[in-house]
Amino acid sequence: MDAPEDDRTDDHVFKPPGSPILEAVLQNARNQKYLGERMDAAGSRIDADRLGDIVRHGPILEALRQEPLDRREIEERLDVSRATSHRLTKWLDEQGFVEKVDSRFKLTGHGEAVTDEVLRFEANVSAVYRMGPLLDVICPHHAELAIEPMVDATVTVAGPEDPYRPVERFISLVDESETFRGFSTTHMAPLSIGEFYQRIFDATESEVIYPPNIVEKLLDRYPAQANEAIGRGQFTLRTREKLPYGLAIFDERVGIGGYDDESGLMQAFVDTDSPLAREWAERVFASIEADSTLFDSPREQR
Repeated sequence: MDAPEDDRTDDHVFKPPGSPILEAVLQNARNQKYLGERMDAAGSRIDADRLGDIVRHGPILEALRQEPLDRREIEERLDVSRATSHRLTKWLDEQGFVEKVDSRFKLTGHGEAVTDEVLRFEANVSAVYRMGPLLDVICPHHAELAIEPMVDATVTVAGPEDPYRPVERFISLVDESETFRGFSTTHMAPLSIGEFYQRIFDATESEVIYPPNIVEKLLDRYPAQANEAIGRGQFTLRTREKLPYGLAIFDERVGIGGYDDESGLMQAFVDTDSPLAREWAERVFASIEADSTLFDSPREQR
């Protein structure tokens, strides 16, 4: 999806301050496209072969990050030969990543820091692979989207034999929640699924932000139920011209949905109970909400 022409998710929109960890993650995500230029300017590029060697030594670095090990323990832990363990530890020693203390190999401070970055790299790349179907259909230019909070997420993808799997996953999480907040570029669930909208209007304290045309379609399909729920304060409806993707905040989890532009069906849904992801979702929702318009005028019922 191309970036919206009127993308108001920028520095002029209210963004609640986050924790230092979240702020660091988001700042890192914003600066990704400049990292190459910054490394070039600083002359700090790592040779590609050396970088590959570091990643290939990830398993032994991870093992030593847990505790110092002697050579036999390394062989057992990694299921490698004596010759291989010697080669691995020799390379780590040459890089300054380990030191030998009482016959055990222990990571240096340098080695611990490198190991942490290798593990973070693996986690983020793994998340990108799993979230690929979502990333392919959401706006790639939304600066507040970060991968790191979603590394342990559940990924549900539509398929030819079951195109409704992401929607079903989304609806199941709504069913488990007493409260729900979210926004979307289109209907979060097809208007034909009356049971879902009945729950939104009658059983769940909900706040939803939609583009104006989607609000119109919702009110055309469920005029009485929507207006009654708005009047009771059970259902809060807001509008905003441009939205980057679908965001859902449940009682226990948060999720992101991506939709097909032509069919309007949810193509992928990624959800997690990560506290960092929840903090991120709360921040994004607050910024979108602050730049939306409250719908509070019941329409004539048809």
